Amino acid sequence: MKKILIVDDMIVSLMITENMLAGQYKTFCAQSPEEAMEVYRNEKPDMILSDFRMPGMTGYEMQIALQNEFHKKIPFMFMTADKSDEVESKGFDNGAMDFIRKPFKPEVLLRRVANILQTVDEIQDLKKTSTTDALTGLFNKGSSEEELKKTCKKSHGALMMIDLDSFKLVNDIHGHAMGDKILIAFADILRATMRSTDLIGRMGGDEFVAFCHGVHEESAIAAKSQFINEKIVEAAKKLMGEDMNIPLGASIGCVLVPQAGTDFVELYKKADKALYIVKQNGKHGYNIFNEDAPEENVETVVTLSQIEMILSERNKEPGAYVLPFENFRNIYRFLKRTRAGYGKTICIVLLALKRTGDDKSVPLKHAGEQFVECLRTTLRRGDVVSQNGSNQFLVLLTNTDGHHDVTRAISRVVENWGNLPESKSFYFNHEWAVLDA
Repeated sequence: MKKILIVDDMIVSLMITENMLAGQYKTFCAQSPEEAMEVYRNEKPDMILSDFRMPGMTGYEMQIALQNEFHKKIPFMFMTADKSDEVESKGFDNGAMDFIRKPFKPEVLLRRVANILQTVDEIQDLKKTSTTDALTGLFNKGSSEEELKKTCKKSHGALMMIDLDSFKLVNDIHGHAMGDKILIAFADILRATMRSTDLIGRMGGDEFVAFCHGVHEESAIAAKSQFINEKIVEAAKKLMGEDMNIPLGASIGCVLVPQAGTDFVELYKKADKALYIVKQNGKHGYNIFNEDAPEENVETVVTLSQIEMILSERNKEPGAYVLPFENFRNIYRFLKRTRAGYGKTICIVLLALKRTGDDKSVPLKHAGEQFVECLRTTLRRGDVVSQNGSNQFLVLLTNTDGHHDVTRAISRVVENWGNLPESKSFYFNHEWAVLDA
């Protein structure tokens, strides 16, 4: 039930107004602004219905005093017998939500009070929507930054950047719906780790932020890190099964406030530096920013099998391995180094698309995309494909006997490319060489 504080120095008027509202709302009464302010501190009513002119302090002055004390806009409706438009104008200028002139009818008062409370609820819903992350219910990026700017200036504690490690693997293996469930579970774990007075936000994706009031000891930060890392694995196994072996965990970069400063932007950069150290040392741990200390190793709980999970290919598909050119170059250089250890020949092939005539109805970009897909599906899993520029393509054919296998591979590409409509606009030529040490 909504709570309304009624303020009027005239006892009869106070009782009549309370009688009108008591059936639908929980009411509190005060005969002076001073008494009303004390009631507000204790009960935090949803709105205040106050007489405008009272001895000692007007309703307008009481509104100003309460809003200054609580640093927020408080829903006020004023009652007055004054016929002056100046009184009404002054109240609205100060943020009053409505005015009602005495004497008033019960149905009129009830309707106006209901309108105010409905408006307040709508404003609160809009504010909640604009400040919270829809998926997790935590503060969103904008509201997190806004709140943390104020918090860091006036509070002592620990500002933490928290990354959910290896989250992308959840989306890759189990899909985005499962990814959302993991993010929700992680947000719940963060709530359980922090106190109700602490601030927690989602900065986007798998990145979170928290401010823990009064926390300065490393032991407390270490305990939170251990708890988060243990609980996220437990939650993930409940959601994805006990055989789940994705190396989920949390990396935490921490900075102490005000020891490291009070400006949120600078503190966030320092927390990011601390987080980077954790990431470079195996993840699943924490680091506290220290301007003077060298970068120290952070203890990690990642096992070899978890590392292999990070390195291994996701969503394995048949056909050749398609890579960006830079990655292709790294593999090429590696194979050149280790060429002597192979019992079979490795060949590199350069293929180039050429237009068959002046017909430009098929864009080169589209033809190139189709040609890469043709190469991928035609060649073997042990072969590697990359695109170099708009019309050139590179292939590493591994485990071959040289000319015979290259010829056979190119013949298959010619056949499969000829089955595609883009081949009417583009043909390709090629050259190849043995990869020497």
